Amino acid sequence: MRLILPILLIPALGGCVGTLVDVATAPVRVAGKAVDMATTSQSEADEKRGRELRKREERYGELSRKHERESRRCADGNAEACAKAGALSMELEALRPGLPVEAE
Repeated sequence: MRLILPILLIPALGGCVGTLVDVATAPVRVAGKAVDMATTSQSEADEKRGRELRKREERYGELSRKHERESRRCADGNAEACAKAGALSMELEALRPGLPVEAE
C-alpha cells in the first residue's frame, strides 16, 4: 500500500516540476527580451538611415522644383519670386551635404 501511493502521485508532480521550471526560467526570458528591445540591430539601423535619406532626397527634390519655378518667375521680372528663389537656394545648399554623392 505504501508503494502504490507514491506511484500514483508521480503524474501529479510532473505538472509541478514543469511549472517550477517555467517560474525559474521566466526572469531569464524577460531579461533577454529587455536586451532585445533596448538594442538596435545593424539591419534596423540601416533601415532607419535609409528612410531618413529618402525623406531628405524627397525634400531636396521638392525644394529644387520650387526653386526652378520661382527662378522662372524671377526671370520674368517678379521681385517676390526672386526673394523666394534666393531663400530656396539657401535651403537647398543646407540640405546638399546630407545627400549621398552619385557616381558618374
